[in-house]
Amino acid sequence: MTSITLLGEDELRKLVPLDLAAIDQIEAAFVALATEAVAMPPILRLDLPAHNGEVDVKTAWLPRLDSFAIKVSPGFFDNPSLGLPSLNGLMLVLSAKTGLTEAVLLDNGYLTAIRTAAAGAVAARWLAKAHTPHVAVIGAGEQARLQLRALMLVRRVEHVRVWARDAASALRFSAEVNNTLGVRCDVAASVHDALAEADVAITTTPSRTPLIEAADLHPGLHITAMGSDAEHKNEIAPAALAAARYVCDRAQQTRVLGELHHAIAAGTMRDDAAIVELGQVIAKQAAGRTSDTDVTICDLTGTGAQDTAIAALALQRARAAKAGTIFGNGAPLK
Repeated sequence: MTSITLLGEDELRKLVPLDLAAIDQIEAAFVALATEAVAMPPILRLDLPAHNGEVDVKTAWLPRLDSFAIKVSPGFFDNPSLGLPSLNGLMLVLSAKTGLTEAVLLDNGYLTAIRTAAAGAVAARWLAKAHTPHVAVIGAGEQARLQLRALMLVRRVEHVRVWARDAASALRFSAEVNNTLGVRCDVAASVHDALAEADVAITTTPSRTPLIEAADLHPGLHITAMGSDAEHKNEIAPAALAAARYVCDRAQQTRVLGELHHAIAAGTMRDDAAIVELGQVIAKQAAGRTSDTDVTICDLTGTGAQDTAIAALALQRARAAKAGTIFGNGAPLK
């Protein structure tokens, strides 16, 4: 008899907090991409323009894991006017040996948010300077908050400057950081002002036009760019990308939907250029930061390998805690 574990968002939030273990799990997924025969097909994307919606499907098999995940991630951006969240979704976890379904993770996008923040921390861990007291956060939504929290798990942060198109959101973000994280945070008047003294900058917006220009770069800066996860999104100007040491999560993705995609279209970077991936840096197959004066940019588009890794961690912890509702042959066992 086979059984399936059903887990909801509340349970998953308890089982998989944003912690060093989650960051290490995602780091291992990056290493797997560089060192193992990972099977990861291109992202399946469905656009529903009549309802301002999009759906991404991501998956990957990592040889080091006994399970793999298939993630369905919808974003319907008119939902707030209906009193509904913009993002939701779920992950199916299947056995890599038999293909049988092992778990259904009804996370409403929570695990994606955690693995995305963890990936940002991995990027900073390997590409930012050791001393990073000043941080710029571009955007003031949920991912901006998570990215900052994740960064603080791997680097000491003393001062944050936040910029967002919605000034009220930036003010709320600043107050929250000041009150809950014990770090001084103020609102910048512009992206340029936010980056002026930054050691690390994190971009977390759905911008369709570049926010960071070449003039914003200065020696020692590291930028984690995670907003450009679709062809039309663009946070980093092509000239800025070409002026930095560029690293990405997966070259085959960033060539078609990341910041690299726009630099190639603009002619500032060549389509056939050798691209360094973050997993290669971690595995010591390629150089990342070589000095404290390098300018580094990590282009994160989100991979199915990360989804499988975080889903595997969730299932492992659920089994250890005997959490969730277990179904056997279609009937709940508890």
